[in-house]
Amino acid sequence: MTDPLSDPRYAGFWYRVLAWVIDYVLSLIVTLFIVLPIGFLYGVMMMESATGPEIEAGAEGLGHILGIVIAWLYWTVFESSGWQATPGKRMLGLRVTDAEGNRIGFGRANARYWSKILSALILFIGFLMVAFTRRKQGLHDLIASTLVLRR
Repeated sequence: MTDPLSDPRYAGFWYRVLAWVIDYVLSLIVTLFIVLPIGFLYGVMMMESATGPEIEAGAEGLGHILGIVIAWLYWTVFESSGWQATPGKRMLGLRVTDAEGNRIGFGRANARYWSKILSALILFIGFLMVAFTRRKQGLHDLIASTLVLRR
């Protein structure tokens, strides 16, 4: 078996941006197909015991919580799966690995996902780092010790 990092092809900034756009659209569609029916059922169940604004506020809160959970699971489960990539990354021939080029587990994918908050909080500089670091790593990749490679 050959070393996965003998000749690595790191995924650059624009490949990763395009993969994110694809994944954002796909995860939004998945979220809508899950959240809308649940919100509708919530409204029907609460019709007798709450006012319209109360139902709307509750459904909105539930939708936000479900949206966060679905997005978290979308990125974390796909990147720690045998695909090693979200559908958007897979379409572009990208995969997420550990620093040695191996598949990452759920814990590392989880750390990578939540550390993207830091990448965003510092004026998205954590994401822009992908364009300027030697191994095309963002702050979240450095925190989780991950790489994004082209196949």
